Amino acid sequence: MTAYKLNVNGTILSVDVAPETPLLWVLRDTLELTGTKFGCGQAFCGACTVHIDGVAERSCSTRVSTVGESKILTIEGLSGDGSHPLQRAWLEAQVSQCGYCQAGMIMSCAALLATNRAPSDDDIDEALAGHICRCGTYPRIRKAIHAAAKMTAEMGRDAGAGTSAAITPRAGAASGAPTDDARFTANVATGTASPTAGAPRRAPTIDTLVQLDGGAL
Repeated sequence: MTAYKLNVNGTILSVDVAPETPLLWVLRDTLELTGTKFGCGQAFCGACTVHIDGVAERSCSTRVSTVGESKILTIEGLSGDGSHPLQRAWLEAQVSQCGYCQAGMIMSCAALLATNRAPSDDDIDEALAGHICRCGTYPRIRKAIHAAAKMTAEMGRDAGAGTSAAITPRAGAASGAPTDDARFTANVATGTASPTAGAPRRAPTIDTLVQLDGGAL
């Protein structure tokens, strides 16, 4: 085991884990930030997407030993009160069905809107390449992203992150892990994930997985 200090959602958290542990499991099991989901474990599906220094990354294929002092942002840190334009648009467009993939998609969309305030359909398709929604809600996802872009423009705010949730330790948890009360009750609330340095890009494009009227996403 090795001790690490991670900058997660604006808070420095101490963990003691094996260097090869995927960041996903540090977030979920050690820090109990379970909004980030395990989907495939091979960086194919996008469910585990988080931001590392503002870039959407697959946490299942990112070893904790490679993170260093980078700033990690999870779905919990995107907005503590659900006020982020993407979270609001997701609910208004009724995007989620099972909802399992949605946290990762929202994180990728937040990375997209942080650099592109008015993305085209092609921009959205490119940003979400490699994300898989088994429920096939792709048209609603695109609609929600356009709506969030409009909200962002009207609010004049940064679309990358909202107010981070407070993180306080609980007895028996890793230093800085959230209390039960601090956890989020909603998972709706992930730009294409860039592979970590030296990692191969293996995620399939979404148009190889699903074809929908109005285009593949």
